[in-house]
Amino acid sequence: MPNSIAEPGAAQGGPGWISDSIAFLARYWIAIAAHLAVVLAWQLWVTLGEVPKYVMPSPLATLGALWDSYDWVHNTLVTAGEILSGYAVAVVFGVGVALLSSWSRIVDQAVMPLMISLNMIPKVALGPLFIVWFSYGFLPNVLIVFAICVLPILLTTARGLREVEPDLLDLVRSLKGSRWQIFLKIQLPGSLPYVFSGMKVATVLAVAGAVVGEFIASEEGLGYLMLQVQVTLDTAAMFMAVLLITLIGVVLYGLVQILEHLTVARDSRIATV
Repeated sequence: MPNSIAEPGAAQGGPGWISDSIAFLARYWIAIAAHLAVVLAWQLWVTLGEVPKYVMPSPLATLGALWDSYDWVHNTLVTAGEILSGYAVAVVFGVGVALLSSWSRIVDQAVMPLMISLNMIPKVALGPLFIVWFSYGFLPNVLIVFAICVLPILLTTARGLREVEPDLLDLVRSLKGSRWQIFLKIQLPGSLPYVFSGMKVATVLAVAGAVVGEFIASEEGLGYLMLQVQVTLDTAAMFMAVLLITLIGVVLYGLVQILEHLTVARDSRIATV
């Protein structure tokens, strides 16, 4: 009898798990195939069109640039560190300010408009000021990354905190729940889809911010390297730097998406790119 009961249960659970796995693999294999198709089209265009290498290098020539003495590992780690540091500070700051604005009407009316106004300042214009204040190096680029990607996290988190049902908040307050308990038990779980939506948008902006910072105020990193190889028309190295910057952004986006899958129910997720 135990075996006869267990087998149907296993049969019911097995196909569901297999179908989910197949769907997962199918989704990402299609994405990988699309990327490979673009690379193949790139190779064919350069080869059949006899495009000069200094105009558009082939994928193989681009990969060959990794063997040149440009210290790829160091420069990649520098850019990745700037992106991750500025992004992490933006997440903590954005969620924290959104939380304070949900607790205090004065903070909401004073700080939120101020943050929007400050973020209207072109980030490129801040570069020379950051050089004067902090000199060249890692810190100015982290600040530029922070400045350019904090707003979407702040706005989406603030909206998510406001979407919590008022009746549910009133119920918890009537049970003498503290503000911190309300945030941890009610507001945070309910706002997580919005938080992750803003975090995904911010991943793209963080990568752009790091490159802008390295163009303006840096002596290392992939953005700085692109400026150096531009002088010698080493287009393959420039493309390789772009690909590595893109890879950093994709990895960061993937980490955010994995974290979302671990913490947010599927039906509650907000569709993003």
